[in-house]
Amino acid sequence: MTKDRRTDRTPEDARKFVEALARGLEVLSCFHPSDHYLGNQEISKRTRLPKSTVSRLTFTLAELGYLNYSTTHNKYCLGNAVIGLGYAKLAQMDIRRISRPLMQALAEHTQASVNLGIRDQLNMIYIDTYRNTSTLAVQLDVGSQIPIATTSMGKAYLCALPEDKRTELMEQIRANEAQNWPLIKDGIDKAMADYREFGYCTSLGTWRTEVHAAAVPLTLDDGTIMVFSCSGASFQLSRQLIETDIGPRLINLVGNVRTALSFVKN
Repeated sequence: MTKDRRTDRTPEDARKFVEALARGLEVLSCFHPSDHYLGNQEISKRTRLPKSTVSRLTFTLAELGYLNYSTTHNKYCLGNAVIGLGYAKLAQMDIRRISRPLMQALAEHTQASVNLGIRDQLNMIYIDTYRNTSTLAVQLDVGSQIPIATTSMGKAYLCALPEDKRTELMEQIRANEAQNWPLIKDGIDKAMADYREFGYCTSLGTWRTEVHAAAVPLTLDDGTIMVFSCSGASFQLSRQLIETDIGPRLINLVGNVRTALSFVKN
């Protein structure tokens, strides 16, 4: 799916906007973690760009090293230049270095997966994750994406957004999930109430029936919202365990990270 485009740019901003660059980035963004190769036809379908336009963009991106072309498959995969950009960004994030030992400790304690994510359009994308070798249920790696609408991580992100931004994002979710919107809206409303009362959000089988999770957001000084979550098998992370142990531990983890980040800045 193509990236959402702003429609409220001033004429001056519109003149500055480089459409070709935006389309090239859309092509790179349409690759999912589970995709190894994509052909121009599939890229055209996902980006909603004409195939002729996609062909020119993929050729250019391959020339620059952002895509690699396989003559065997007659398709493209992401190139090393993309990896370089991604790791450069991750390396700049003090929060990953600071939170790593805390996430590892919580993963060992819960025997579950402890994750750190940020928003990518209508999804949350993992930028770090730790799990014990005995962790059950879904095991996602760095770069994996999960929906905002039905996951604890996504709901926690919504809770941390300023009201105007939350309304805007929920409208995007409603348009994308029209058939399931009433149920999704009820889940988000409950998450908002839980966050106000307990300080964390839960997802008890609403994303995948076999998965339970809790999440807590952290808003950085620049306004970026990061979310920590703990997820595992539904029989492993019961509602009672989340309420009495995991939820409070997540809140404590986020508080410790916030404090440590304040020392880094100073």
